[in-house]
Amino acid sequence: MKNLSLEGLIFEATKIDIKNNIMTITLDRPEKKNALNNAMMNEINYALAYAKQEKSIRVICIAAEGDIFCAGADLSQTVSESNVPKLENADDISISLRHIYKPVVCKIQGSVLAGALLIVTNATHAIASKEASFSAPEIHRGLWPFMVMAGLFRVMPRRAGLDFIMRGKPIDSKKAQEWGLINEYVNRDELDKRVDEITKELASLAPKTMQLGLKAYEKQDSKSFDEALPYLKEQISECFKSENAKEGITAFLEKRKPNWDK
Repeated sequence: MKNLSLEGLIFEATKIDIKNNIMTITLDRPEKKNALNNAMMNEINYALAYAKQEKSIRVICIAAEGDIFCAGADLSQTVSESNVPKLENADDISISLRHIYKPVVCKIQGSVLAGALLIVTNATHAIASKEASFSAPEIHRGLWPFMVMAGLFRVMPRRAGLDFIMRGKPIDSKKAQEWGLINEYVNRDELDKRVDEITKELASLAPKTMQLGLKAYEKQDSKSFDEALPYLKEQISECFKSENAKEGITAFLEKRKPNWDK
């Protein structure tokens, strides 16, 4: 893939902000409950591809405007102007998230419905407000969340996940945490502070090691135990050879903070 740039691009369905090694992608269609139309999905995919390319971006935060985090797919598919290029062979958002190999934190201020679960279940972290709710209501429309299942059953217990999608009933943040759908929940007025703490902490950690580790995590996920162990043994060897490991060990021995930019 050629080098991507944000210069001159107009993001109509999202807002992109980069600060202190953190890219924030904000879903920005509050009047449409931040439903995913083609323009928004394209902009998210482009932003993720750019973040994967840029070494200076260590963490991605996905947030949203309005009272709803995301209502899933926009069934009306209203036309939205955007000059963000469509990437050739662009992956589904969930695949882009799993293959970015950088921390992705969802900041969930409101309800998550249907296809929005693709984003939440394939991020590395999900922090929600206490008031948020989560649902897969497709069964009530005669539909089934087929693609959501790939990520859902990697974070949620099987029987809990099946009940969740078979009956289509919403769950609150407390239950979502119990079932592994989110990491934690806080009062809404504490959400910004908590997500800032987590994203800054993740951005302060060894970036190349983080990428190596997350890539290994994703690769071993599809292997049997007997296949995963030798693969992971190889990755340990690669990790010890890396500049991050050398700097981290040296800093530990010298009793100082590591400088990952060296």
